[in-house]
Amino acid sequence: MNPVPPHSDADIAFYSDRDGNLEIYSMYADGSGQARLTYNRAIDIDPAWSGDGAKIAFMSSRDGNWEIYSMDPDGAHQTRLTYDPAQDSRPAWSPDATKLAFTSNRDGDWEIYVMNADGSNVIQVTSNEDTDVGPAWSPDGSRILFETDRDQGDWEIYSIGADGSNPTNLTNHPGSDLLGAWSPTGNKIAFVSDREGQREIYVMDAGGGNATRLTVLGSRNDDPTWSPDGGTIAFWSDRDGNWEVYRMGSDGSAQSNLTRNRSSDAGADWRPARPVRL
Repeated sequence: MNPVPPHSDADIAFYSDRDGNLEIYSMYADGSGQARLTYNRAIDIDPAWSGDGAKIAFMSSRDGNWEIYSMDPDGAHQTRLTYDPAQDSRPAWSPDATKLAFTSNRDGDWEIYVMNADGSNVIQVTSNEDTDVGPAWSPDGSRILFETDRDQGDWEIYSIGADGSNPTNLTNHPGSDLLGAWSPTGNKIAFVSDREGQREIYVMDAGGGNATRLTVLGSRNDDPTWSPDGGTIAFWSDRDGNWEVYRMGSDGSAQSNLTRNRSSDAGADWRPARPVRL
């Protein structure tokens, strides 16, 4: 039995293998109220809150290959959205919650796609012989971040118009730059880079300048996600010997862990719109 009942007003979704396989969980911003949302023998990972906070999208292997699903914040109404023999992964909601961007190899290589929130009207956004993965929407919905190795195999963060126009390299660095996430105001981007030897979290201007490292060298730190007010970033780290979810100020201050589990806790995503807790 789940020791904490699922709650519809959670702040952060994440995935964990604490109950024997990878499932989706949620918790409040201080790490309390950790509750399991999915119960499946397959793998459920990469939760993503909708822009209105009403749904969580995730990827699952429960139907034999990776597909995109959605569910309510308490785990109810789990619904399959993609039906393709290829792999569909890493969902990201548009700010108005009407669309989902995702990664798929359905056309022979990994590209970025956009579909309606119910899975209809799938449109290909990127078209490149190299790998384009990991979409993230800008707060105004006009552009999508993604990571690509199209520059001689070097991983960089690009942005592209939501209609596929004007792809722009934002990082231009010989290190690997990955997992970009726009701040709620759209003026900053948090991302992961190994430019100083290992994967650390950085923040840069939305145009790509003034990159500043936030995490301390000595462990792997990954996958940043912003709080709705832009003052806090959640991420995951192995600094204590296994994967845990942490939080810090947007300037890198006051780093502390939210989960304390001998298993792996990772893939945090912060709810953009949080309802009033009753």
